[in-house]
Amino acid sequence: MYPSVLPSLFEDCENIAVTEPIRSPLNYIGGKFKLLPQLLTLFPPKINTFVDLFCGGCNVGVNIDARHIIFNDNLVYLIDLYKVMQQQNTTEIINHIEKRIAEFDLSLTNAEGYNRLRDLYNTDRIALDLFVLIAYSFNHQIRFNRSHKFNNPFGRQRSSFNHKMRKNLELFIKRLHSISCEFTSENFDEIDLSTLCKGDFIYCDPPYLITTGTYNDGKRGFTGWSEAEESCLLSLLDSLDTRGIKFALSNVLTHKGQYNTTLQKWINSKGYIVKHLTMNYANSNYQTIDRNINSSDEILVLNYTPQCDI
Repeated sequence: MYPSVLPSLFEDCENIAVTEPIRSPLNYIGGKFKLLPQLLTLFPPKINTFVDLFCGGCNVGVNIDARHIIFNDNLVYLIDLYKVMQQQNTTEIINHIEKRIAEFDLSLTNAEGYNRLRDLYNTDRIALDLFVLIAYSFNHQIRFNRSHKFNNPFGRQRSSFNHKMRKNLELFIKRLHSISCEFTSENFDEIDLSTLCKGDFIYCDPPYLITTGTYNDGKRGFTGWSEAEESCLLSLLDSLDTRGIKFALSNVLTHKGQYNTTLQKWINSKGYIVKHLTMNYANSNYQTIDRNINSSDEILVLNYTPQCDI
């Protein structure tokens, strides 16, 4: 089986193997690639079915050691793209990308070619064309309007299908072809989790209630994120806990002076374990964390005691 991906500072933890992580070929807002060493250390060492409920760029799920992985996201066009990456081989995918680059004369400066491809994608919805657009879009980002039209602007002098992106894509495709996995595009409260049982594990990285972005403003034609969605997700996690299913929830307690009271009250009432995460892979205890008003307190909430702590 594929080993968990952790840096050498965790190599003494039992049953943990060390190798290079797979990075998503997509620049997904809120991606957890830099936090992988902390997250994976805290996850259970043996997982039957792993559910990445808000998979986004798939940085977490694609690096999980599990018998089966379910990637879910309600952005159906993103899931359509992943399905093609899973079904087609690397050569077919790269050939399509290079063909589109040549056909539309895509470059660091050709906005007209980019806009023509964008119009074509919004009409024909060829999944791999979305990836080509992302490669040449501003900051490689994914953005749709309320009519579900891809509308991210051209990334002039900044974005292209470069060597690094190609390498990440090739490794990502290879990984998808080597694991047992499936892709679904359901809202988190509509996906069927009834078959999960002890030994399975669900990871949630939802939009953060006290941050803002194009993925949770409710104006893009997809489900937004508000107190109602936050409370619904927390109730879902409680129901999983009563069934003996382990979960981990990524979130923030504080962000630029804002405080997530809904999340804090839930944690206090249930007694779940809280781990504070930092981008330099250090960690602080819950009682002693220094909450600077200009920083974010990113946490991982667990309903189990991790085998290998940080």
